[in-house]
Amino acid sequence: MWTSGRMSNAKNLFGLGVSLYFWGLMDLTTTVLSGSAGPLTEGQEDNLSDKLHQRMKRSWVWNQFFVLEEYTGTDPLYVGKLHSDMDRGDGSIKYILSGEGAGIVFTIDDTTGDIHAIQRLDREERSQYTLRAQALDRRTGRPMEPESEFIIKIQDINDNEPKFLDGPYVASVPEMSPVGTSVIQVTATDADDPTYGNSARVVYSILQGQPYFSVDSRTGLIRTALMNMDREAKEYYEVIIQAKDMGGQLGGLAGTTTVNITLSDVNDNPPRFPQKHYQMSVLESAPVSSTVGRVVAKDLDEGINAEMKYSLVDGDGLDVFDINTDPNYQVGIITVRKPLSFESKKSYTLKVEGANPHLEMRFLNLGPFRDTTTVHISVEDVDEPPVFEPSIYFVEVPEDVEIGTTIQIISAKDPDVTNNSIRYSIDRSSDPGRFFYVDITSGALMTARPLDREDISWHNITVLAMELNNPSQVGSVSVTVKVLDVNDNAPEFARFYEAFVCENAKAGQLIQTVSAIDRDDPQEGQRFYYSLAPEAANNPNFTLRDNQDNTAWILTRRSGFRQQEQNTFYLPILISDNGRPVLSSTGTLTVHVCSCDEEGMVMSCNAEAYVLPVSLSRGALIAILACIFVLLVLVLLILSMRRQRKQPYIIDEEENIHENIVRYDDEGGGEEDTEAFDIAAMWNPREAQLVVKNRQDMLPEIESLSRYVPQACVMDNNVHNYVLAKLYEADMDLWAPPFDSLQTYMFEGNGSVAESLSSLQSVTTDSDQSYDYLTDWGPRFKKLAEMYGATDSSGALW
Repeated sequence: MWTSGRMSNAKNLFGLGVSLYFWGLMDLTTTVLSGSAGPLTEGQEDNLSDKLHQRMKRSWVWNQFFVLEEYTGTDPLYVGKLHSDMDRGDGSIKYILSGEGAGIVFTIDDTTGDIHAIQRLDREERSQYTLRAQALDRRTGRPMEPESEFIIKIQDINDNEPKFLDGPYVASVPEMSPVGTSVIQVTATDADDPTYGNSARVVYSILQGQPYFSVDSRTGLIRTALMNMDREAKEYYEVIIQAKDMGGQLGGLAGTTTVNITLSDVNDNPPRFPQKHYQMSVLESAPVSSTVGRVVAKDLDEGINAEMKYSLVDGDGLDVFDINTDPNYQVGIITVRKPLSFESKKSYTLKVEGANPHLEMRFLNLGPFRDTTTVHISVEDVDEPPVFEPSIYFVEVPEDVEIGTTIQIISAKDPDVTNNSIRYSIDRSSDPGRFFYVDITSGALMTARPLDREDISWHNITVLAMELNNPSQVGSVSVTVKVLDVNDNAPEFARFYEAFVCENAKAGQLIQTVSAIDRDDPQEGQRFYYSLAPEAANNPNFTLRDNQDNTAWILTRRSGFRQQEQNTFYLPILISDNGRPVLSSTGTLTVHVCSCDEEGMVMSCNAEAYVLPVSLSRGALIAILACIFVLLVLVLLILSMRRQRKQPYIIDEEENIHENIVRYDDEGGGEEDTEAFDIAAMWNPREAQLVVKNRQDMLPEIESLSRYVPQACVMDNNVHNYVLAKLYEADMDLWAPPFDSLQTYMFEGNGSVAESLSSLQSVTTDSDQSYDYLTDWGPRFKKLAEMYGATDSSGALW
């Protein structure tokens, strides 16, 4: 029979005495209890004897061994004792221990059966061990008892403090929350046995964070403890929570964790402008949508609660300026809405409002959640280019307008206060043909060349206006010129017409239908009239019928045409249009007489050729061609020699020598020279032609262009139109000189104090020439006096 027990001795760490008992009922008459308080009494032995006699079957009832954890002594910890009633104490029985931890954690004395723990036990690591015991005959090794299983349980002590496995914690709660608002719940875990004593009973308390927060001692729920906590005053809080076991009693173990609590923002602060007045300036040339300045309203809130909406609520510039909200920086950007003008208005005043678009009803009593400020904007003057009025021109002009006719007055002005003078010009890239000219001062747009609608019907030119004092300021305007049609083109055949008439044709037979075209484009449409030319009005062979639809029929007037008599007829046809004035032209219809079959199909239109009685040989033809070639060479040679031959000078005594200024580098006649160029030619060119004298030594290089000028221009008193006409004629004349015939001299003449400086008619030798008079002419001729004046022996100038 097995017995086991836990002895109470000095080796027990806490002196708890026997902690485990079990009873084995066997068919033996004696039972030994190890570690009992004393021997059995006589009555107990009798009762036990009766029980044993009642149950003869062997059975085992094992309880558990209990041993405290965390033993720190130096000797092995005694756990209990195993004993067999077959053990006589002579050492013949050998005890063997097997199972979990046998030999490593637990050992057994094979002679006495004492069990000891040789390692530190930790219930949190392992709460129990299952082992097996067996008694063997030491000599034979034969089992003396069947193998039996028992359990050693580790008894808990308070050796683990509570721990916050999820800490540290992060939480947030809206600012201005009511007292008792839940923030977060913390939980601590104690590894000790919750079923044994108070080792795992945890109580929560707050060590840091009062008086702002509190914690429930049982659940660990953290709540707000102070009302009206303002994020703008303090946003972050560090709260330390303690968890203590043993129900919070003295001696209990404790653990702590940190809870970082942030007050989240609510819209409890209205926006405010730091300035009640803003002063800004903008150039009057600032383009539309350009930025003038920025305003900002401060809001102590953040995120969506600090979003702003800016607007213009009052002022005299509501239609001139606009304001937009920058969503990134929450500032109001004032921009230009319409073009500015310093001359029209120099300053503006705006009232700007900034408001929160997102409001919370429970904080409306802290409002109003909007604010206003005043913005003064000054418009600065800049030097602007000239401005045209109107901004675009449309001109209609007939194509037969005379050169120099003013078709439109272009007007521009300086928008600045200074109102500088304007000079006009044409952008030549817009008028490459130079059809127009603009007066530099008046802005009168005139024609400089004949206009032809049939060549160019529309002209789009750009007129430039430049400030006289600041040429960099240039304005421009587009001028669209529509050339109106004038009946200046006579109608003509649409193509070359060639008709055929059969020899057997009858009178009244249609031989050709003709039509015409006209380059003009009258508003009422084209209408052509056909008739035979006056010289063919009584033509005996053919007649014409106008179909009144811009076509005409050519009909035969007789029959009996013969190729032998005449094989080709030329019929002149007069074509007139419906324009004003009526224009007409004569077209010729060629009619060939042909041989036809009975059905009228042309067979042959060539007359039989007459055979020449004598034919030229090939050699004669070559000789004739050679003679013609030689004659051509001789003519060309004679013309070339005559061109290169120089003719003697024939100079008219009355010819003014000063005309040679265009040929030689001589000095002109100066202010009193009235013979080199007669200004009267500008006013009466016909008279100027009578006094022109040609030199025989060279071709005329300067010749009045008045002979090219139409009579209408000659009689016009407008000199400017006359010059334009002459310029056009010179451009069209390939043989005209490349310079104007107007001669201007910038030298002193006979009327000056120095008289003429020309070398003409001067003394041929300067040996006896005296230049002492140069010293009397003043400082302007000092250099000449020094070069040519007489000096004495000492080198001084007389």
